[in-house]
Amino acid sequence: MPYLFSYGTLQKEQVQLETFGRILQGEKDTLLGYQLDMIEITDPEVLRKSGQKYHPVLQFSGSSEDQVEGILFEVTEDEILQADEYELDDYKRIETLFTSGKNGFIYVGK
Repeated sequence: MPYLFSYGTLQKEQVQLETFGRILQGEKDTLLGYQLDMIEITDPEVLRKSGQKYHPVLQFSGSSEDQVEGILFEVTEDEILQADEYELDDYKRIETLFTSGKNGFIYVGK
């Protein structure tokens, strides 16, 4: 089962219910070598679901001192595609390794 890392609006229960039809289960985890920045969201559906005009976005720094904490959710392959619909106007999905030793997907700035 794939893992999906959330450091922002996908942690909101309302966003999860509207995007996946359920509340996701996950554990806290940390991503090294990244910093958080903010981007302005223009997709009306994402704005409606999140209620936020500005969303956090991961930026690769390469420094092991930079870390981003979030939740690593267990999702299905179909749910990854649903997350893509929610995220892909402003982000791209890549796979990476977390401090827990698990591999999972993250959304980074395009």
